[in-house]
Amino acid sequence: MTKDKRVEAIIWSIALPGFAQLLRKKYIKGIFLVLLEIIINVQARFNYVIIASFQGNIDVAVEATNYQWIMFYPCLYMFAIWDAYKDAGGGGQPFSYIPFALAAFIGTIGVISSPTFHIGGVLLGPIWTGILAHIIGFIIGIFIMKILRRTIDIDESVN
Repeated sequence: MTKDKRVEAIIWSIALPGFAQLLRKKYIKGIFLVLLEIIINVQARFNYVIIASFQGNIDVAVEATNYQWIMFYPCLYMFAIWDAYKDAGGGGQPFSYIPFALAAFIGTIGVISSPTFHIGGVLLGPIWTGILAHIIGFIIGIFIMKILRRTIDIDESVN
C-alpha cells in the first residue's frame, strides 16, 4: 500500500474510530468500532465534555465526565488507529505497535489524572490532558521502538 493510504487510514480513524475500517470494507470490524465509540461517548458524556473544554469551561468538563467510561476511550481510539494503519499496509517494521500502545496507556493515565493535573497552575481537564498524554505517549513510544529495533536481534523467519 502507498503511504497515502496509511495516512488516509490514520486521518479517518482520528475523525471517528471505525471509519477507516469501513472505508477498507472491513464492515463488521468497522461497525463494531463505531458502535463502541458511540456507547463509550454517550456513557462518558464525551461530546459535552469536549464542548465545555473547547469553550474553556474546564471545571464543567471535569464535573460532567463519567471517568468510569472515559477510561475506555484512549485504548479504543489508539487501537482503531493502529488497526487501520496496519490494515492499510503500515506496521510492517518490528515494534511498530509500540507508539500506538504506549499512547493508549499514557493517554489513559492522563485521563485518570485529569481532574487534578495542572500545568503552571492551570487545570487542563480530561480532553486537554488526554490529548497531551497521547502525544507524549506516542513520542516516548517512538523512542522505545527505535531503541528496541537497534538493540534486539530480530529473526524475521521466526513467528
